[in-house]
Amino acid sequence: MARDAKHCPLSPMKNSLLVTAGILLIIQAASCQRVKVVPEVEAYPTESVDLRCQFVDGGNTKLTQVSWIWEPTEGQRDNIAVFHPTYGESFPESPFNGRVRFIQGTLTNPSITITSLKMADAGRYTCEYATYPSGNEQGTTNLVILAKPKNSAFPVIVQASTSGKPVVVAKCEAADGKPAATIKWMGEVGGTENTTSKKGLDGTVTVMGEYLLVPTPEDNGKEVTCMISQRTQDKPQIFPMKLSVEYPPTVSIVGYDNNWYIGRTDAVLTCQATGNPAPTNVTWTAMSGRMPDTVQISANKLIVRKVDEAVNTTFVCEVKNRLGVSKHQVTTAVIEAIVDPSNAGVVAGAIIGSLLALLLVSSLIAVLVTRSRRQRRGYPGNGEPGAYGNKARLFAGAGNKNEGTGANINGPIYTYRESDPGALAENANDFHGPPGSTPTAHDILLSSEMDEAERRKFDALDDSLEEEEERYDSFSVGMAPAYHIHRHNEEMGGVSMYLDDDMESQRDGSVISRTAIYV
Repeated sequence: MARDAKHCPLSPMKNSLLVTAGILLIIQAASCQRVKVVPEVEAYPTESVDLRCQFVDGGNTKLTQVSWIWEPTEGQRDNIAVFHPTYGESFPESPFNGRVRFIQGTLTNPSITITSLKMADAGRYTCEYATYPSGNEQGTTNLVILAKPKNSAFPVIVQASTSGKPVVVAKCEAADGKPAATIKWMGEVGGTENTTSKKGLDGTVTVMGEYLLVPTPEDNGKEVTCMISQRTQDKPQIFPMKLSVEYPPTVSIVGYDNNWYIGRTDAVLTCQATGNPAPTNVTWTAMSGRMPDTVQISANKLIVRKVDEAVNTTFVCEVKNRLGVSKHQVTTAVIEAIVDPSNAGVVAGAIIGSLLALLLVSSLIAVLVTRSRRQRRGYPGNGEPGAYGNKARLFAGAGNKNEGTGANINGPIYTYRESDPGALAENANDFHGPPGSTPTAHDILLSSEMDEAERRKFDALDDSLEEEEERYDSFSVGMAPAYHIHRHNEEMGGVSMYLDDDMESQRDGSVISRTAIYV
């Protein structure tokens, strides 16, 4: 705060507040300073600004005139506005003609308004009173004209470096700002930064930032960020950008699987190329000369509609961009035809199905043959009542040896019991007929009691004799070897028994006992 040093050389300074139009202003004054102004005011070009001035505690001091004096940053002082209580307002010739006016037009409050601000309007504005008998008293306001910078950022197109020297790959600029902006860089490619500034005639400053890097093809598309901060901005402005590094194309062929067999269809080779700018020209050739008739070219794809000996060659893919040419080749070896893997499941299913069907038929044949053999021996084995499917051997004449046909079988009947394996149970022969007559097998079956378990046991006994019976199937009809089963000195219920089975062959090739009865 400027003050009249002539009147207050050692006066202490203090602060006071002035609220005008809803704006809190800090007014700095000395204890003897009676001209109160705002120390600093900020404004923007094309806008308007109010410069406050007030004379307080006048007392016996007589105010004769008040003037506003402008002192630019560089240049001489100029009167821009004068107020006299008798002669009124006056605006001397200055750069502010037509843009400055008094707000109230009084000696005690000679505040002014300046419109259509320019960057050149920045400087010191002094409100000066002519008083009697004190002389001149004044207060000074520093007007700061702020300028919002014009911010921009962009990548610089470069070619992949072969020299190893860093080059500028991105730029960032904050133009015509006041005060000067600050620029920071952030990036994942490990470059360096360089910042310069240039001051304009109107007091603005242009700040330029550069990001430098030794560019490689791998850096193409990588991201760097420029961040601009300045006093007039609420927050830093951020500019992300992707680097643009140009390089010749690189190419590779994919799709060959070493399984090009004769007859295979739609085998495809793909030419994959990268480059900046992107390759625009893709050419396929065959080193054997003319492209085979079964080959079809579609952009970067080579399609073999049907593999034959003609594609047993080397295919070459060539790509171009404005920086260069690149080639890649692959040799395709044609092999003998193989089973199409897509039909392998069908073939396997057919084989498995055939095996299962064969197994089922074999099982059915075995069942039918077994059933037929059992029926040939006189019992079907179906377990139905009245059918001779289970074999029961009934012996007569305990303690006697019966030989030959027609032996007396009026004695007790011995049956096999499942509950006591290895022993024969004796049952009374309930046959009632004329004395001296021989019971038939039918009579014995009617008088015996055989449950289902007993029939199953005799089936088991019959099965154990099958192998022996089959031996006699090979003998011609008419031969009747005797088949004897002797059990000597077996004790059954305290009675010693001798069992003799005389076997004879039948016309159908089976062998049966002459003395045993089968039921």
